Amino acid sequence: MASRPERLLRGSDASLSASFLELFFDLAFVLALSQTAQHLLHNFTLGGALRTALLLAAVWWIWVATTWTADWYDPETPVIRAVLIVAALGSLLAGVAAPQGLHGRAALFAGAYVGVHLVRGVVTVTMLRGHPRQRRALRILCWYSVTAVVWLAGVLLPAWRVALWVFALVIDLTGPRLGWPTPRLGRARRHELHLTGGHLAERYQQIMIIGLGELVLVAGLSYAGTGLDLAGTVAFLLVFATAVMIGLLYVTPAGQRLGPALDRADPSRLGVVTGDLHLVMIAGIVLTAVGAELSIAHPTEKGDTASALVIMGGPALFLVGRILFSLTIHRRISWPRVAALFVLGGVAVALRPPLLALSAVATVVVLAVVVLDRAGILSYRSVRQPD
Repeated sequence: MASRPERLLRGSDASLSASFLELFFDLAFVLALSQTAQHLLHNFTLGGALRTALLLAAVWWIWVATTWTADWYDPETPVIRAVLIVAALGSLLAGVAAPQGLHGRAALFAGAYVGVHLVRGVVTVTMLRGHPRQRRALRILCWYSVTAVVWLAGVLLPAWRVALWVFALVIDLTGPRLGWPTPRLGRARRHELHLTGGHLAERYQQIMIIGLGELVLVAGLSYAGTGLDLAGTVAFLLVFATAVMIGLLYVTPAGQRLGPALDRADPSRLGVVTGDLHLVMIAGIVLTAVGAELSIAHPTEKGDTASALVIMGGPALFLVGRILFSLTIHRRISWPRVAALFVLGGVAVALRPPLLALSAVATVVVLAVVVLDRAGILSYRSVRQPD
């Protein structure tokens, strides 16, 4: 009979499908995405965009770390179920705090972030007592304990808050790349960081659906708040079409090859890199949602520099992540996607038509990429042979 610590670990015969509580945890992430978008809408400057990126990266890392936990440990055990519930609550609280996360609700945001990581660490270290995997859990807990001090210091020092939180987040993101090296414990070895490719690929697809769901929700709510006139209706349909095409661009072909690539790769490299690239794509979807709200609510207004950058920048940022994703997974590049970046960037800089026209250009560009990719016209050129 397996020991109690052994039962906590995910077995080789465990289902690769996400558990109910993993999907429930994703629902909490919806609020975080929505609230970070609202933060950008109310801080519509370059500085506001950078601060929004900090908040989004923090809540994203809660999702990534929790997803890794559900991959390493059996999500059907009562202890890991409790960890997932705590993570869902923490994500909700971080989402609630996000619009004022760098101001009046900084304590709530930092407390939720730190709490999720420390609770998970304490629980896994305690439950794995006497098992070799306890060393991995202890290394991770030590790193999060150190950065917790920096996160909380940012709450107490408003003038240094952004700098301290950026520093803490960089440390948190660097940890898995280095194997969480810790005095007397060393660093985690490759086999300790193994990730199940099929499970992780499914989780990434699910969170991309969550992101697209947020885009569709924003479009629907914005459209419902209009008089349902022709311009608003066209803007809504354009956003819906963009959401559909972004989904198509994600799933083929690299999105379908992620699982096998992760199974044969170094998880401390590819596992972390794919998380970073999905953050870029999710950020692009969030930015697209902000642009959708602008174009649907004010379709006939002439665009300024900020609105043009947002409406063009959302699809462009997604394409940047998607291009790098293809390079990472099967070492190929889609030249239509690269060309689309120049078109979107050129329009954002050079033209100032009404917001509806900007949205139409963005949709047409994404549509052209989908058509060219699927037709195989200049779609892929190998830049290095796969391993």
